[in-house]
Amino acid sequence: MNKTLLAPVLAMVATWSGIVVASALVGMPAPDFLLADIDGRTFNLAGFKGKHVVLEWHNPFCPFVMKHYDSGNIPGLQAKYGVNDTVWLTINSTHPGHHDYLGREKLKAYLAEKRASPNAYLIDADGSVGRLYAARTTPHIYVVNPAGVLVYAGAIDDKRTTDPQDVRTATNYLVAALRESKAGKPVSMATTSPYGCSIKYR
Repeated sequence: MNKTLLAPVLAMVATWSGIVVASALVGMPAPDFLLADIDGRTFNLAGFKGKHVVLEWHNPFCPFVMKHYDSGNIPGLQAKYGVNDTVWLTINSTHPGHHDYLGREKLKAYLAEKRASPNAYLIDADGSVGRLYAARTTPHIYVVNPAGVLVYAGAIDDKRTTDPQDVRTATNYLVAALRESKAGKPVSMATTSPYGCSIKYR
């Protein structure tokens, strides 16, 4: 099969026994989605064409997430990059029946406590968007460029621990991906293995 025919095949979404095979592939257009945020507003990814978009999968109770929020790392990155030509979307795919699930008001309180400022905190209660992107962990990070192409997927950094002190010496893959993409360069490390807690899908 030639490359022209192969790409659409690789990008297909298929279901088998309720399991969704991801269509999100680095180097290809990022799959569009529509989700509501904790304020009831709806957002679709395609609406942010022309800007870089960071997708961050999140669970407040995950120790790896706590590392990046308690240290101020992710809130700081949100404040730095979630302006002008970059949009930061935090996505929660925890299903409502799991003990880690938080309602919208509690999530708002959490964000205020952590001084977090994503452009939107999106609720993916049925896990459809998480599965579409093959999001496996919290955190799991993706970067979409202004043309709508997925240019990075993986870990936030190279320190696969829960120790907040490790943030200081980590190589931050997200920052590197944004820097290179914004400079018009290919992302040199476009995929890495994510680390963190498993996403609590239904």
